Amino acid sequence: MFDKVLIANRGEIALRIQRACKELGIATVAVHSTADADAMHVRLADESVCIGPPTSSDSYLNIPRLLAACEITGADAVHPGYGFLSENARFAEILEEHNITFIGPTSEHIRIMGDKIQAKETAKQLGIPVVPGSDGAVKTEGEAMKVAKSMGFPVLIKATAGGGGRGMKVATSADDLPVAFSTARAEAKAAFGNDSVYIEKYLTKPRHIEIQVFGDGQGNAVHLGERDCSLQRRHQKVFEEAPSPAINAASRARIGDTVAKAMRDIKYRGAGTVEFLYEDGEFYFIEMNTRIQVEHPVTEAITGIDLVLEQIRVASGAGLSFRQEDIQFSGHAIECRINAENPRTFRPSPGQITYWHPPGGLGVRVDSGAYQGYRIPPYYDSLIGKLIVHGKTRNECMMRLKRALSEFVIDGIETTIPLFHELVRHPDVVNGMYDIHWLEKYLGKS
Repeated sequence: MFDKVLIANRGEIALRIQRACKELGIATVAVHSTADADAMHVRLADESVCIGPPTSSDSYLNIPRLLAACEITGADAVHPGYGFLSENARFAEILEEHNITFIGPTSEHIRIMGDKIQAKETAKQLGIPVVPGSDGAVKTEGEAMKVAKSMGFPVLIKATAGGGGRGMKVATSADDLPVAFSTARAEAKAAFGNDSVYIEKYLTKPRHIEIQVFGDGQGNAVHLGERDCSLQRRHQKVFEEAPSPAINAASRARIGDTVAKAMRDIKYRGAGTVEFLYEDGEFYFIEMNTRIQVEHPVTEAITGIDLVLEQIRVASGAGLSFRQEDIQFSGHAIECRINAENPRTFRPSPGQITYWHPPGGLGVRVDSGAYQGYRIPPYYDSLIGKLIVHGKTRNECMMRLKRALSEFVIDGIETTIPLFHELVRHPDVVNGMYDIHWLEKYLGKS
């Protein structure tokens, strides 16, 4: 097992990793920018190192400074969390070269699955069903038109690099395609430095279903069921639940066994998520995330497995602590992402939290690094924390969520809590009758 883990992240995920390390008896190093000097994970860490000014490029994305922090403190492993350098193959490679363990997959797997075209090809080879689309990148408008007409409109033009909804445009007809193609390329170039795009069939009413996988790097791998992350705004998840209200046990076993076998075939190491669009009983692969997900707590709630702790164990060479037959799904869990944003316009609302009262009680979990008096900095993601509730049934879970939301008080800044009050009372959400376009349509009407 590791002696000391450096946490190359911030906010609630940094605190989450720290808790897992402490339960394993591992010392922790918190790195932070000058804006995060008073963050909770910094206060609770065994050691802390300031790695630069507020801008991410000068701190959390600065590989030489993170490496220096490892050397100064004697950290023998790095947990990247999610975002920042968590899916940066070069970072994983550099750590390996310095005999520091990267708590995550190999740099090769990050590289293969990080490029969306390569990931899609790999998924095909591994027997994972994919969305119909172009064979690789589409370089010209004429080629794009030919591909789009062959599969039928509407189509989705997507950047091959990156994510978060940038470099993605829908063309509903041949008339729309030229603008959508040029805009997607321009956005991709601006966001990722790469204007390469590909084309996929645009599904009209899909759900966003993702399968949690775990491998030991030795050829053993399992799945831990699915999460439904269909309630999204601008391709950013807002509300996630497990299991999905739309998936039955037979479909779960079928797609779960398919992806688990794929992970065994490539000898995948650590936690990963295989994401699908689901429509009319069919799964279509969209991408794989080679890291822990923001929404991992809902899977933890229904399986009783600590995924972050397992990540650390596997990275240390200990192997998986469970087999597929050991995984039992119990009850239902929902996560609401509480952001420091206006609940209607989603305008960021940084500033000081003047009053903080998180909910509690049976089946209620709050993952957050916030506290009364804490100042939300304007430089990073606006996530304050995550409210996770668990119940024996989906109905019990929804009732518990309503109760927990009514107890959650955050003053001094705007938050998205009022939006969740609305959502948990809407008949479509209550009945699980929503798709990936539902939330944007709802916000457009209200």
